[in-house]
Amino acid sequence: MSGPTIRVLSLLELLQSHGRLSGSEIAARLGVDKRTVRRYIRALEDLGIPVTTEQGRDGGYMLVAGFKLPPMMFTNDETLALSLGLLAAKNLQLPDTDTAISSIQAKLERVMPAKLKSRTRAIADNIKVIIPAAEAETSGQHLAPLLEAIERQCSVIIQYAAYQQPVVARQVDPYGLLFRLGRWYLCGYCHLRLELRTFRLDRLQHIELHPHPFQRPAGFDSAEHFNRSLFDMPGNLEVQIVFHTDKQTAARAIGLTASMLIPHADGLLLNSRTDSCLHLAQWLSQLPFDFSIIEPPELKQALKQQAGRLMAIAQQ
Repeated sequence: MSGPTIRVLSLLELLQSHGRLSGSEIAARLGVDKRTVRRYIRALEDLGIPVTTEQGRDGGYMLVAGFKLPPMMFTNDETLALSLGLLAAKNLQLPDTDTAISSIQAKLERVMPAKLKSRTRAIADNIKVIIPAAEAETSGQHLAPLLEAIERQCSVIIQYAAYQQPVVARQVDPYGLLFRLGRWYLCGYCHLRLELRTFRLDRLQHIELHPHPFQRPAGFDSAEHFNRSLFDMPGNLEVQIVFHTDKQTAARAIGLTASMLIPHADGLLLNSRTDSCLHLAQWLSQLPFDFSIIEPPELKQALKQQAGRLMAIAQQ
C-alpha cells in the first residue's frame, strides 16, 4: 500500500477519534503540509465519506455528525495485539463472554484483508494463553456495574463479607480493578473505614450504584496499590526483614513490592506488620534469595514450622 493511501486512512482515523481538527493539527500529525491535507480531505470525499469543512484562517475539519466507519486496516503488530487480547479474554472464562468474543472475532475478520485474516486465524489456532480462571463465577458478574461506576466516577453500595466476618454494607468510591492469580479485586476509597481499601469480588454479595460523585486520584494504579497494601495492612506484629539481594533481583521476584524496600548494609530492608506469621513464612519460603528476620521472633518460629513441613514432605 502506498504512503499517501496510508495517510488518507490515518486522517480518517484521526477525524473519527478526535472529532474536529484544524488543518495545522492534521498536517503536524501526518507529517505533511496543509495543501496536502486539503488533497487528502478531497480523497475522503471522493470515497463518499462526508467531511464538514470550516472556513477561516486555519480552517477545521470533522466528519458529519453520526457518521461512523470501522477501521479497515491493521498492521501485523496491531493484529497480534488484538488476537492475543481476545485469547486472554477468552481464557479469563468470564460469564456470558464466549458469544461476545466470537462476535468480535467475526467482525474483525470481515474488515481485514485476506493476509491479515489468515494471520489472525493462525494466532487463534496455534497460540495458547494460560491464565488462572476466576475462582468464583460471581466475581465476573460484578464487573459490569463496577466498570460503569468507574467510568461515571460515582460511588457504589456493596454488601461485603470480609474473611470470617459478617456481611457489612459499605459505600465505596471505585478507583480501579485488578485480576491476580485467579481472583478479581476492587481498589477504592471506603467511606466506612475512611481510607483506601482492597476488596475481593468473590466476597462481594450485592452491589448497586450510588449517585455520590467522586474524583479519582490522578495516576492511580490498582496493581501498585494492591502490592503496597500487602505490606501496609493493619496487624498486631511489627515485621523487619533484611533481603540479601539487590533491587533488580528483588523486583523480578516480588514485582512492585520491591519499590517499598529500603537500602540496608546487608541488602534491602522491609518494614511492615502482619496478623499471620504463618502466611508470611509461607511467602518468604518461596523467595529465591536469602534473608534475615530481625523481628518478630514468632515469624522465625513460623518459618521453622514451614521448613519442617517441607522436609517431611521431601523425605516421604
